Amino acid sequence: MSAPGRRGGGDHRRHRRRTPSVVFAVHGLALAVGGAATAWTAVHGVADPAAAAAFGALVVVGEAFRIPEPEGREAAPVAFAGALAYALLAAEAVAVVVAVSAAAVVAGQLRGAPRDAAARRVLTVAFAAATAQPLYGGSGGHPGYAVLLLASTILCDAVLASVLGTARTGHPFASVLRDELAVLPGVGSAVCAGGVVLAQAEQAAGLWALPVCGVPLLLTQTAFRRHAAIRATHRETIASLARATEVAGYTPAGHARRVSVLSHAMGRELGLGGKALAALEHAALMHDIGQLSLVDPVPGGATSSLDQVERRRIALLGAEVVRRTGAPEEVARIVEGQADPYRDQPLAGRIVRTANAYEDLAGGGTAVGRGLQALERLRLDTAHEYDPRVVEALTRVVARAGP
Repeated sequence: MSAPGRRGGGDHRRHRRRTPSVVFAVHGLALAVGGAATAWTAVHGVADPAAAAAFGALVVVGEAFRIPEPEGREAAPVAFAGALAYALLAAEAVAVVVAVSAAAVVAGQLRGAPRDAAARRVLTVAFAAATAQPLYGGSGGHPGYAVLLLASTILCDAVLASVLGTARTGHPFASVLRDELAVLPGVGSAVCAGGVVLAQAEQAAGLWALPVCGVPLLLTQTAFRRHAAIRATHRETIASLARATEVAGYTPAGHARRVSVLSHAMGRELGLGGKALAALEHAALMHDIGQLSLVDPVPGGATSSLDQVERRRIALLGAEVVRRTGAPEEVARIVEGQADPYRDQPLAGRIVRTANAYEDLAGGGTAVGRGLQALERLRLDTAHEYDPRVVEALTRVVARAGP
């Protein structure tokens, strides 16, 4: 039974078959809103073509320097801030704002922008424009109203992202929404501030304010993009190091990746997110690295057959290797505690322990009976070896995955 996860596992395939209606509904709504706005604009025209071209260009440039994020997502804070700033300008109709933003997003698609992000951008800009006209315009452009409107818009975008994320991965909606809300104080506040500054500057100084305010924002986004690339390289390095046990013949091919993917799904099921989930995945990849100290490989890579002293030595060596990679101390502690009783381990350690045992017992195969037998073995050992709550989470993940 293949482990479920974000990429390529049975859970992903099953949810891709089962929930396309949710994704298609959001994409279809965005397409309908953007199409209707474009048609209206084509008939009635644009009040200020120069402003439409300037803000559209800012959004396109912001899309061109998107910041890659985990789980295949990408962020374009400057593009989002520019679109929201244009929505705050009361000189244009709502349809014109949506049409210009949709055109810029389509241009971003030419560079491979994620479709989910494009649909969210169109819908959230439409929401911002629809609420800005009667509220922000009626308040005389007061910055306080602008902040309130953009904050509600960012929250709307987080809900949309959570709906799409749940449909794509099958992870609990509450867990996905919590992760989206966790980044709002950082990226969300920056987008709100950027949108307000751009709108206020354009009203005070005209279109010349856009390059003056936009260029520093783009430079900052470029710096974040480089930082994200460094983090991606670090993750790839860790994944390559984790495969050392497979290359040396100590563990089956793909074992570390399957344990990591399964641990991620279980962590989501148990409500982990953010840094805790990242540390869990990192530890799951590296949990067997200490086996390189063995003279002869353990059959199947299953260290559970070894005595407690040898398991402890392997765990300590693995933790030392993890520390030398520059990983957070939390990751090393998770690897170090794999030989301890589960009651002495943090939740992440219990998850890795259970995922590893399931992978050892199921053998990474696709036979339904073998997976069920592995789950039954784990349930029988919940008194001493495995946390019952974690085993139940594993059961739900495997049940969703299907054979």
